[in-house]
Amino acid sequence: MRVIEAFREAYGAAPQGVWHAPGRVNLIGEHTDYNDGFVLPFAVPWGVTAAVSPRADRSVRLLSLQAPGEPLLIEDLDRAQGWARYAVGVLWALREAGHDVGGADIVLDGDVPQGAGLSSSAALEVSVAVALDELYGLGLPRMDLALLAQRAENDFVGMPCGIMDQAASALSEEGKALFLDCRSLASRGIPLDLAAHGMQILIIDTGVHHELADGQYALRRADCERAAKHLGVASLRDVTDLAAALSRLSGDERKRTQHVVTENHRVEAVIGLLRAGAIGEIGALLNASHLSLRDQYEVSSPELDLAVEAAFRGGARGARMTGGGFGGSAIALVADEKAGSVRESVAAAYAERGWKAPRFLPATPAAGARRIA
Repeated sequence: MRVIEAFREAYGAAPQGVWHAPGRVNLIGEHTDYNDGFVLPFAVPWGVTAAVSPRADRSVRLLSLQAPGEPLLIEDLDRAQGWARYAVGVLWALREAGHDVGGADIVLDGDVPQGAGLSSSAALEVSVAVALDELYGLGLPRMDLALLAQRAENDFVGMPCGIMDQAASALSEEGKALFLDCRSLASRGIPLDLAAHGMQILIIDTGVHHELADGQYALRRADCERAAKHLGVASLRDVTDLAAALSRLSGDERKRTQHVVTENHRVEAVIGLLRAGAIGEIGALLNASHLSLRDQYEVSSPELDLAVEAAFRGGARGARMTGGGFGGSAIALVADEKAGSVRESVAAAYAERGWKAPRFLPATPAAGARRIA
């Protein structure tokens, strides 16, 4: 395992353990997590592997195989820069929560496709969190580790993400999607046996990331918070009469509310169909989700819209953007015999526009974070 060899070379000894945490793709339930709503992600086969040993002091030595160079020695966590903040932020969050966590030697190796919106940051955070939990004998529940990883990203890195990404990485089960109530944090696995139904979920990585994404994400969250305040509810998840709520709102707040409330209903509808074994019937709900994200939440992009439209023309049962938006990936629900025509349709549509060819990745529901060596 190359992460072990890199650890030996960098630090002169074998690591005490190796842990893996996956990225995720979200089947449905977009921008609902920070509105206390419902989400339905699943872990993907790609993720971040962390080889880790504890240190006697409180410093961190850190090396990423995706950022070649000498290991970083970080004695003051606040001085960490760039990608290193995601890793050391986990130590910061554990210490802030009162856990007796010392230093660590860490080597990271990731194979999550970069820029595809598959949450490599959460995979990095969770891989470090599960390693430190075991090495320091904390015995924390997986949801607690996910929450600490989220706090690292929110308060240390400065990205106001919801809990979905970290929870999916920490809690997912092979062959299942993870239904998560983002208010109560109750979760359960929902069988997603695509192969048994002759279906597959195809990730269409547009290869595009528009730089306005992070600022626009924060603006969308603020829109939702203002709308909830105007409606007198704790969050948009509490809206029970959508028509009455929309009559009291205007502009962006009205559109954001419409998306969040209807998206929560779509999550519940998808779960009902999956539990009934009607995987092929969820396509219409994926399509509706994309239109809502495009028109009401306004987080799509020309590349995502074209991927969705071309996938549907090529024979997909349904398709939608997935992730935060403004680029990244779409997903398409495809019968096995239509996979080739869907790929060809999307590739041809991109070529016609003169755009770089997208990348196609088959999404198989994978296991969550675990020790692998």
